[in-house]
Order: sequence, then structure tokens, then C-alpha cells
Amino acid sequence: MDQSKRVSLWTVEEVLEWVQDQYPAQMNKLHKAIIKHDISGRALLRLKDHHLELLGVEAEEQQQEMLQDLLLLRVQEEINELSDICSGENAK
Repeated sequence: MDQSKRVSLWTVEEVLEWVQDQYPAQMNKLHKAIIKHDISGRALLRLKDHHLELLGVEAEEQQQEMLQDLLLLRVQEEINELSDICSGENAK
């Protein structure tokens, strides 16, 4: 997976790669759900706890771990957006 690619631009396949890297023990149940619901990077960034439960992540501890990792992805996405904005202003 291209580490420099913005999360919001990830394909379903790239989301699957991220989940495999982060949560190999959860991969069996998440794989089918991610494909079934066509979860791209943009959708991944919007997931909340009730979405995780619907995807099969039922244990509270696992949900909290995933939500923390998703928050980190959201923060990185925000940083990238701000960087793009600043770069655009400097180009003027």
C-alpha cells in the first residue's frame, strides 16, 4: 500500500490491506463486510462504533482500539488537507 496516498483516496483493496496490517485476528470477519459494504478510504474515515458493530466487531475493547486507529487516520487526513491548503497559498 502506498503510505503517501491520502486515506480518503484508498480503494477497498487498500482498506483491506490496512485492516490486515492492523488487525490480522479480525481479518476473517472484516474482509467480507468491507467488500460487501464497499468500504473505501472515504467510508473508513467515517466509521463510528455502531458501524463497527454492524461490521462484526462486537467486543468493546476491539471497537475502542479500532476507533483510536481511525481517529489517527482522520487526524492525518486533516493534516494533509491543511498542508495542501498552505501549499496552495504559498504558490500564489
